[in-house]
Amino acid sequence: MAQLLTHSKLTIPSENNESAKLKDYLELCKIKVIALLVLTAVIGAALAPDMGRGYIEQLLSLLGIGLLSSSAAVINHIVDSRIDAIMARTKNRPIVKKRVSRNRALLFSGLLATCGFALLVFFANWLTAYLTLFALLGYAVVYTLYLKRATPQNIVIGGLAGAMPPLLGWVSETGVLSAQPWILVMIIFTWTPPHFWALAIHRRADYAKANIPMLPVTHGIEYTKTCVLLYTVLLTLVCVLPFLIHMSGYIYLFSALILNGIFIYKAILLKVSSHNRNAFALFKFSILHLTLLFIAFFIDKLLI
Repeated sequence: MAQLLTHSKLTIPSENNESAKLKDYLELCKIKVIALLVLTAVIGAALAPDMGRGYIEQLLSLLGIGLLSSSAAVINHIVDSRIDAIMARTKNRPIVKKRVSRNRALLFSGLLATCGFALLVFFANWLTAYLTLFALLGYAVVYTLYLKRATPQNIVIGGLAGAMPPLLGWVSETGVLSAQPWILVMIIFTWTPPHFWALAIHRRADYAKANIPMLPVTHGIEYTKTCVLLYTVLLTLVCVLPFLIHMSGYIYLFSALILNGIFIYKAILLKVSSHNRNAFALFKFSILHLTLLFIAFFIDKLLI
């Protein structure tokens, strides 16, 4: 019995450590963010012309997009580890706390990128593979290494890389660039600034402490609130475009108008309030907004 207890004491921590390691590596991948990106890629693929591809090919193509996007997320953790240690929101991330070394994270990122690129080459096409790699470099290098630290318009300029998944999904099906998926890219591109600036208002002190020139730090919170409101109005106009070009039907249109109406209402509340408590609520709703908007796209496509 004593030997059994001793053996149990030795093995249980090992299992816990393995579970903790897996959790750390999943955190490096920013799974929730990647899930939303892959959802938009799914819609891009669903809206593309039917090319007779099998479900296995489609799923493996989407997995490739997800793996390359995860690789970019890991690089973001590596590059931002110094400022992550300063900010309350990110101070417990795996690399900051040395639960995962920078070298292991870099190796993990390379493995994800290699597997993702290979899946896209074999199960989609070379164009999708190169476009996804371009998006990875845009986010991990251009945005994270340079733009984030260089200009308060960082999220506007760098937002294109994060807006690419619908185009990637479309191209994975067709193998060619078309005008229609760029409308979906425009939606995410326009959605990104109010989404991120709401979080930046909520975490202004953190960004100021880390010396990151986010808009609320460089231009003030009131100016940022105005920009958030203007962008939500612009987003509403962009979201109507798919219906105007007959890319979607009335289910999507009504969903878009309702969701954007709520978005504008919350942006107005943020603008007129004397405190900033509504900023985080707006940030959380923006995630729900984009998720439901693209689900409405999918339902509309199924019923047409």
